[in-house]
Amino acid sequence: MTYENTLAYAQYLDKNDPLRDYRDRFHIPKVNGKDSYYFTGNSLGLQPKTARTYIEEEMKGWETLGVEGHFASSKRPWMEYHKFSKDALARIVGAKPIEVVSMNNLSVNLHLLMVSFFKPTKTRYKIICEAGAFPSDQYMFETQLKFHALNPGEALIELKPRTGEHTVRNEDILSKIAEVGDELALVLIGGVQYYTGQLFDMKAITEAGQKVGAKVGFDLAHAFGNVPLQLHDWNVDFATWCSYKYLNSGPGNVSGIFVHERYANDSSLDRFAGWWGHDEKERFKMKKGFQPMPGADGWQLSNVNVISTASHLAALELFDEVGIEKLRKKSLKLTGYLEFLIKDIAGDSGIFEIITPSDPEQRGCQLSIFFHKDGRRLFDALAAAGVIADWREPNVIRIAPVPLYNCFEDVYQFAHLLKKNL
Repeated sequence: MTYENTLAYAQYLDKNDPLRDYRDRFHIPKVNGKDSYYFTGNSLGLQPKTARTYIEEEMKGWETLGVEGHFASSKRPWMEYHKFSKDALARIVGAKPIEVVSMNNLSVNLHLLMVSFFKPTKTRYKIICEAGAFPSDQYMFETQLKFHALNPGEALIELKPRTGEHTVRNEDILSKIAEVGDELALVLIGGVQYYTGQLFDMKAITEAGQKVGAKVGFDLAHAFGNVPLQLHDWNVDFATWCSYKYLNSGPGNVSGIFVHERYANDSSLDRFAGWWGHDEKERFKMKKGFQPMPGADGWQLSNVNVISTASHLAALELFDEVGIEKLRKKSLKLTGYLEFLIKDIAGDSGIFEIITPSDPEQRGCQLSIFFHKDGRRLFDALAAAGVIADWREPNVIRIAPVPLYNCFEDVYQFAHLLKKNL
């Protein structure tokens, strides 16, 4: 697609954007009394204006019904609260409702799923992940391996880019899986790498891992709500994600999990159980003997945090109204425009480069800009000018134009400020 580096052109794109009105359904933070240029939806999404209403409804139910709100709420009885998000979650990740449930936080879910799907033996005990994974994954791997009396330095294989490159080639991932072969117990990587913004070929990775007898899972923290997913059809064993980035459900809000349907009634799987994962027909008999609910529900620990999950439902309703396919279509154009502008500014200066893959099919909406000098100074200057972006040590500014609320003029103004402050 051919772009132009002018404000008029950016405004033309906004005028013809079928999703342009959704921006008005979010609160935009202000800097110096003006709407900011907000590009950190990959860290914390903006607040939907309906979130307060959803929360107030549950506060009113608590006020007027007390404990009876578990059964008598006019809209959403609290006993059933985890069920109200299932259909929307399933559509976002390409799953069946029985395969998904919202629960806990991402790190908790990573550990719970590892209990079930990482079963090392004397000969099959190794894990493959991407190098430089987010700390949630790094610390989880380290402590899980130590829990099994394994040496992380030996059992954890980290996929690194080739010398002089910033991202991992897909063929290198697949060849490493085949090389480790019978020693490989688990492949668990991020669907989208948080630092570089690289989108991995999850279908091919799943096929390769399962071919050698390993389980395959994904940390979808930066992929959920960002790129189309087909977890059921890709035959992924398990996955987890957070909801406060691209889904916009609130700071630190509830995570979710996917467990493939083939495990739905497999009660032989080890798991750390909780009473909300127990058979709901027997739950309040308070008897010994854990009987898991079918599907992903069987991994739940505790009853739902209703107040915070209310904003999760508000965000899901808005997201589901648009649909991931329409969001992806705009995202490709919005991120493509950002890439065009950044490259136009950079020229042959050598001051910075984009380390996110240039192929749109290998990235989501994030572009990571690698600065060879003065990166932090430039980041601070952009922040003072109203740009809310994300700095990652040692020298990267991450910019994520989110299609639900970012517009083409946002992208143009960012590029203009970038050029001005170089």
